[in-house]
Amino acid sequence: MGQLTGGDPSLLRRINSAVVLRALRAAGSPTLTDLTRLTGLSRPTVEGVVEGLIGTGLVVEAAVEEGARRQGRPARRFRFRAEAGHLLGIEIGSHRIAALLSGLDGRVIGAGTKEVSETASADERLEKVRATVADLLRRAGVPRDSLRAVGVASPGIVEADGTVRLGTALPGWTGLPLGDRLRRSFRCPVQVENDANAAAVGEHWKGSARDTDDIVFVMAGLSPGAGSLIGGRLHRGFGGAAGEIGALHLLGREASPEKLLSTTGEPLHPLDEQAVAEVFAMARRGDEQAVAALDRFVQRLVHDVAALVLAIDPELVVVGGWAAGLDDVLEPLRRELARYCLRPPRVTLSMLGEAAVATGALRLALDQAEEELFAVEKTVTARRR
Repeated sequence: MGQLTGGDPSLLRRINSAVVLRALRAAGSPTLTDLTRLTGLSRPTVEGVVEGLIGTGLVVEAAVEEGARRQGRPARRFRFRAEAGHLLGIEIGSHRIAALLSGLDGRVIGAGTKEVSETASADERLEKVRATVADLLRRAGVPRDSLRAVGVASPGIVEADGTVRLGTALPGWTGLPLGDRLRRSFRCPVQVENDANAAAVGEHWKGSARDTDDIVFVMAGLSPGAGSLIGGRLHRGFGGAAGEIGALHLLGREASPEKLLSTTGEPLHPLDEQAVAEVFAMARRGDEQAVAALDRFVQRLVHDVAALVLAIDPELVVVGGWAAGLDDVLEPLRRELARYCLRPPRVTLSMLGEAAVATGALRLALDQAEEELFAVEKTVTARRR
């Protein structure tokens, strides 16, 4: 931003406005005196900023409680209007579309899901996204033009403009200009992110990593991936491919996960969750081939995660995806990390479960909205362009 001087009153007004608006959003319904204390600004400055914010529709005078009316004229109170705009977080998966709706405070006020075929074309999958959102907005009574920002989480390596550079999990996904396609539908800022990255953001915001800034989120599956936060900021890497641990078998170390988890010698289909669930069920029943397959898969996952942990040195590893909840994953991972790491990270399961990806996508939308509301600050998920 450069050195701040008194020669740019418009910048000072924006800073003051951002400071007051942030205090209003956090404080509930403060008085002008409260805001003066919270912000350190003078009362005339706070009063002028509040009146300006009322004019934008972002702030409103709060209703006076009945008890306060009988005690004389109460001090005016104000509140941030979270309902002045709305945000969407969307997960585009191989078998379902999930969406979360919130106000400008990030509090979820609606959710919706729709199943989609793993063989659906890109156009069919995007149409399912539109149908999911339309149904959610209708049920919540929120007009489409109220949307301020949309966050979208998708499998694959995602460019800064929302183009999927490589996406083998979904038909027709590689090279798809996903960001551009969705911006035409929503007509508001749309940020597209890799699903494991979004899940890491979601767990940091509302899940297992709320008190930790150096984390790795592992999306366990036949095509495993990972998302990382370093110093509280999402780490994408130079080309957006950080955390692609599912490609480690290409180095020639071992067979692919689809092969390792097979009980027949024929690789499983990467999107066949039912076949995967059956192998797990057979292993729990004591089937020797399934137990051996599960052991191979867990060992491979442990090695993949260990490679990433040694490079990043996180405080916490969160395991999510369809493997979340399996006791067979955590203890081997802890043992392996203890062997290799000077200070092994804590290892835990996702607290958000299947909602982690959509929750992270909603956080992306909230960050985009905050960039506009509090224009003088950078956010956790801001992209380098």
